[in-house]
Amino acid sequence: MVEREVVVPGDLLGEDPKLASHGTYVQDGKVYSANYGLVDRRSNIKVIPLSGRYIPARGDLVIGKVNDVTRSNWIVDINSPYEGLLHVSEFPERVDQDNMSKYLHVGELIIAKVADVDPSMKVELTLREEHLRILRQGRVIDISHVKIPRVIGRNGSMISMLKKELDCSIFVGQNGRIWLRGDEKMVDLAIRTIFKIEREAHTSGLTDKIKEYLKNELETMRNQK
Repeated sequence: MVEREVVVPGDLLGEDPKLASHGTYVQDGKVYSANYGLVDRRSNIKVIPLSGRYIPARGDLVIGKVNDVTRSNWIVDINSPYEGLLHVSEFPERVDQDNMSKYLHVGELIIAKVADVDPSMKVELTLREEHLRILRQGRVIDISHVKIPRVIGRNGSMISMLKKELDCSIFVGQNGRIWLRGDEKMVDLAIRTIFKIEREAHTSGLTDKIKEYLKNELETMRNQK
């Protein structure tokens, strides 16, 4: 595996402006980085950001926290500059609009889908799919949303390994929030491991490193019993 180079804004990436893609800009016929991130040169030149706020897109699965309740909407923090709106019509059961907090109250967490985002960045959410739900158990952590692909891994390899080795239920939101449920010690280890993945997301061979880390941590836990 080729290790990707970490670049910062203004770094020279190439001299063929035809190859410039996302996260770059062209000046005087040369390609420069516009972001702090990882440069990818496989087909063109693009920079995958390592920082920045989550910007919702239609179809994203997110973990949100209810911030307010209005006559017809729940206002949901989705770890973004833009709040999500969950309309009563997108709740999975019929709602008495005179008592909306009976169904979902301020502070509760949900797994929701971004149903639509209009040009003014009005973000509409839905709970009307089978796997979407209110989270009344488990723990939720926040990491940088740009590190989420590394937590998931290629074809889901990393997250599958975590679930299998630690026997935990884990849901990864595309907005950088992760929900975990299981044995308390295993959840603690899962959280430590996810933060390690976040810190080392720019390194190559990460899945193998995490596999070895889990092996050592689990062995230590067994020896302490």
